[in-house]
Amino acid sequence: MTYAIQTQQLSYCHGQQLIVDNLNLQVPVGSIFGFLGPNGSGKTTTIRLLLGLIRLTNPGIQLFGQDIRDERLSILRKVGALIEAPVLYPHLTGYENLQIGQLARQVGRNQIDCVLDMVDLTQDATKQVERYSLGMRQRLGIALALLGNPDLLILDEPTNGLDPSGIRDIRRLLVDLSQVHGKTVFISSHLLSEMEKLVTHVGILNRGHLLFQGPLTQLHHDFSAGISVQTLEDIFLTLINPNA
Repeated sequence: MTYAIQTQQLSYCHGQQLIVDNLNLQVPVGSIFGFLGPNGSGKTTTIRLLLGLIRLTNPGIQLFGQDIRDERLSILRKVGALIEAPVLYPHLTGYENLQIGQLARQVGRNQIDCVLDMVDLTQDATKQVERYSLGMRQRLGIALALLGNPDLLILDEPTNGLDPSGIRDIRRLLVDLSQVHGKTVFISSHLLSEMEKLVTHVGILNRGHLLFQGPLTQLHHDFSAGISVQTLEDIFLTLINPNA
């Protein structure tokens, strides 16, 4: 199997506190991988490590089979990322925000129309971002991450604060990016019921330890024996609170 993300005993300490502990991630190419865990489990720190925003001497991180220490910038050109809320200029239009991103990423101007179409914002491209709904801003943030046509999209809590309609729009977008455009999507979220509708694979992290990773179907098979209905939320809570 080919992996978009693979880590080998990835660990990180902040002061005396161990945040990520011997993490061996395997994210298959073409998957929608849900990276799940309670607050403080190390999810965002892991994402920052994957993106090289936190530097380690020997990180043990490979993206598409290439060690991130070698040719780091060329490897990261294959990656688009949105960490929490997108950084946008509200007094500018959606198109103008994308122009800034296009210049920063040094990609062709034709990319702007392409990503606007992918996130269904073509009709709203000339509106000032301050007039956008929260869901539209999130989709514009994803459009910015898609500039350069990355193979891997890393999203940290992209549905935070959205209403049910906005969450559904993001879900449809991510499924389309995976199934139609061939992107690998790595997404962290607290919305377990939504993740169950979206992801093909999951990794469950608690206190820096990876408790499970694999296909969602395998998770249900391994932990739902003898139970007629058990949701991802049920399994998640059992894993992180085994004595509850």
